[in-house]
Amino acid sequence: LASSWQIGIIGGSGLDDPDILEGRTERYVDTPFGKPSDALILGKIKNVDCVLLARHGRQHTIMPSNVNYQANIWALREEGCTHLLVTTACGSLREEIQPGDMVIIDQFIDSDGNSGSF
Repeated sequence: LASSWQIGIIGGSGLDDPDILEGRTERYVDTPFGKPSDALILGKIKNVDCVLLARHGRQHTIMPSNVNYQANIWALREEGCTHLLVTTACGSLREEIQPGDMVIIDQFIDSDGNSGSF
């Protein structure tokens, strides 16, 4: 089953390093929503096809309020991604969650003012 997966990775600071992929190739694309944040980096992680996209661009020049989220999602779907792994930096008011901990957020406040996604 895993061989039919293609994982899209939208990396924020720290998980947007293309060196995590074997056999990397780059593809610049355009979408009905404009250009995504950067080139799509195609490759494999342990024989699973993956597509990496640096959310803020590889040079970290795109502010969060200027990320073209719709173009990013469209580009990954058009590339054939069946699943997404999306990272972000977040904060918590819970003392038991320490800096550097990996968490899965279940409450998210979107206050960027952008239009809704799909």
